[in-house]
Amino acid sequence: MDRDSRIQRLQETSNWSVVIVGGGINGIATWRDLALQGVDVLLVERNDYCSGTSAASSHMVHGGIRYLENGEFRLVNEAVNERNRLLQNAPHAVKPLPTTIPIFTRLSGLLNAPLKFLGLLNKPSERGTLVIKIGIMLYEWYARDTNTMPEHTLRNRATSLADFPSLNPNVTHTATYYDAMMPSPERICIDLVRDMELHSNALAFNYMTASDCDGTSLTLTDTLTGTQHTVTPQLVINAAGPWIDFANARLGQQTKFIGGTKGSHLVLDHPELRQAIADNEFFFENHDGRIVLIYPLYDRVMIGTSDIAIDNPDLAVTTDAEIAYFLEMTAKVFPKIKISRDDIVFHFSGVRPLPASDAKSTGQISRDHQIRTIEAGSGTAFPIFNLIGGKWTTFRAFAEQTTNVVLERLGKSRNVSTQQEPIGGGRNYPLDPESWALRVARQSSITHRRATELFERYGTVGASVAAYEGNYPATLNDAPDYSEGEIRWIVTHEQCHHLDDVLLRRTMLGMLGRTTDAMLHHIAAIMQSLLGWSEAETQAEIVRTTELLQRKHGVVL
Repeated sequence: MDRDSRIQRLQETSNWSVVIVGGGINGIATWRDLALQGVDVLLVERNDYCSGTSAASSHMVHGGIRYLENGEFRLVNEAVNERNRLLQNAPHAVKPLPTTIPIFTRLSGLLNAPLKFLGLLNKPSERGTLVIKIGIMLYEWYARDTNTMPEHTLRNRATSLADFPSLNPNVTHTATYYDAMMPSPERICIDLVRDMELHSNALAFNYMTASDCDGTSLTLTDTLTGTQHTVTPQLVINAAGPWIDFANARLGQQTKFIGGTKGSHLVLDHPELRQAIADNEFFFENHDGRIVLIYPLYDRVMIGTSDIAIDNPDLAVTTDAEIAYFLEMTAKVFPKIKISRDDIVFHFSGVRPLPASDAKSTGQISRDHQIRTIEAGSGTAFPIFNLIGGKWTTFRAFAEQTTNVVLERLGKSRNVSTQQEPIGGGRNYPLDPESWALRVARQSSITHRRATELFERYGTVGASVAAYEGNYPATLNDAPDYSEGEIRWIVTHEQCHHLDDVLLRRTMLGMLGRTTDAMLHHIAAIMQSLLGWSEAETQAEIVRTTELLQRKHGVVL
C-alpha cells in the first residue's frame, strides 16, 4: 500500500486501541503481534524503520554466552531458543554461524562468576579452557529442546593452528560452538512490516513522529510533508529504544529509564583477514577484558564492538579512539596480519537501550528486557508502556510478553502464537531451493544464477522481485549483482522515501563499502522516476546521502 493510501486511512481513523512510538525491531515486532490478535494498532517511526539501534547491531543472533557469568540465566535460556526459532522462521535471513573462541590459558577465570555475584570483581580475569568448556556445555544445554545445530568442538593447540594457520601461536586451545548470524538485520524489520501491510487493523509509518501530546491525544507530524494528524489512543507503547526518555518528554513525561551505552563497528575490505577467519566469527576477550569480535560479513570483515556510556543517542558516531582500539585488537588473535585505516570501507555506531544503572562497569548492566509503565492519570489519559533493554535475538519473545500485557489491559485474549510464524521470505520456504530457482528463472526470464541470488537475498519473496527484474533487467552502475528491476521493486514495495533508505537499509551496498558516485546517481534516477522527485529534489537527496555517508560512516565518494 502506498503512502498516500495509508495517509488516507490515518485521516479516516483517529481513535486507536494502541499507538506504538518507535519503529525498531521491538516496536515492529510488537505491532505485528498485536495486529495478529486483531487489535487495531498504529506504529509511527520518526526516521526510517530500523535506522537507529536496530541497524547498529553486531549482526549476531545469539543467546549471549558471556551473560552466564552475570547470572542472567533466564535471558540466555530465552535467547538461545529464540535463536533457534529464527533459524526456522526466517531461514533466508538467519544462518548458522560457527563461533570460535581462541583460548590462551587453561584454568584462569574459575572465580569470575562468584566474585561478580559478591560485587568483588569489575574486570574479570581472562577465561581459560575449563571455564569456557563449562560455559559452552551449559549454553548448549539451554537449547537442547529446539537446537538443530552441531555440538561444539574443542581443539588443542596443534589442531587449532592447523585449522587456522594465521592464528596466534600462543593459544592453548580453540573452542567452536554454533550461534547464528543475520547479515542484514534491517531486512528482517522490513519483512515484518511488509508482512502486515494488508491487515486492515494495522497501520505503520516511517518518517512520522509523535511530536506533541495534549494529555488525551497525540499530534503526529509527517516529517516528509510537515502535515499533522491527531490520534487518540487507549494506550501507548514507547518503543523508542535509547530515545525513550526523549519520546516521553514530547508526551509530557519526565523519565530517566535509559542508561544507554554506545557500540561501534568497523567494516574492512581485507582479503587476508577474511581468509584467516574462514566462515567463523572469532569471539574473544581483549587485553582489557572487553569481549570483542571479528565477523565474516559476505566478502568483508566486521570488527567490534565498544561499550561506552552515552547520554544522547543522536550523537553516537565511531570515534578515532574506537577505530584505533579495533585496529589494535586483532593483533591478539592474528598478530602477523596487518590492518590499517585504509582497509576500512564503512563504520557505524548505535546505542543500546539499557536501563539506567549504577553498575560499576557497562558490561555488568543487564541485557534483559523489561516493561516500565507510566499509568494513566500521571499527565496523560492513557498508560504508557516503556520497552526497556532487550537483545535483537529476543524481539519476538519481548513482543509476545508486551502483547500479553496489553491484551490484558484491553480485556482481550491471545488468538495466535508467533512462535512458528514465518517472516517474509521464510514463508513457504522450499526444501529444494535449486528447483525453486529453476522455476522462478523460467517464469521470469532471468538466469538460474540470478534467481538463486535473489533467493539468497529475499527467500521466497525473491519470486516477486524476479518478476520486476524480467521487465527491467539492466544492471546497476558499479553493482552488477543488482538490477534496475530489483531497485524498482524495493522502492515500490518497501516504503522508501530517501536515497539512504535503499543504500543503507534495503540493500547491503552501503555497509559493504560498495557505494560509488555513479551508483548513487543511478539509484536516485530510479527513485525520481517512481516517486516523482523534481531535479532539485533528486540533487538534494544525492547531497544529503553523500553527507550522511561521510559524517556517520566515514565513506567519502
